[in-house]
Amino acid sequence: MSEKDLMDQEEIYSKVLRAGRRTYFFDVRSTKAGDYYLTITESKKFTHDDGSFHYKKHKIYLYKEDFHAFKDIMEEMMTYIIDEKGTEVISERHQKDFKKEEDIPKSSTDESGTTSGNFTDVSFDDI
Repeated sequence: MSEKDLMDQEEIYSKVLRAGRRTYFFDVRSTKAGDYYLTITESKKFTHDDGSFHYKKHKIYLYKEDFHAFKDIMEEMMTYIIDEKGTEVISERHQKDFKKEEDIPKSSTDESGTTSGNFTDVSFDDI
C-alpha cells in the first residue's frame, strides 16, 4: 500500500477553513492502534514574480490527552485578544484602502498661510 493510501485510510473526518491566502485543515486521523487524534494544518500560498506559486505548510498534532488543556488555553487566549482589541480587524494588510503615512502627501503652509507643495495651482478664469 502506498504512503498516500495510508494517509487517506487514516483520515476519519475533515473540515477546511479558507481565510485569504491561508487555508486551515482540521483532520481527525487514526493511530495504528485505532485511537483518534487531531491534526491542524496551516497552508499559505506564496506567489513568485513569474506567476508561479508554492505553498508553505505547518502542522500541529494534537492528541486526546492534551485536548482539555489545549482548549482551555486557546479559549483564554482568544478571549484575551477580543477583550483587549475587540473583534474589528485592524491589521494594515486587511484594509483595502490603507495607505502608509509616508505614502500620503503632506501639505505645507508658507509664511503667508498659503498651502503649497501638494496641490496643482488651478485657474478657473480659463473655464
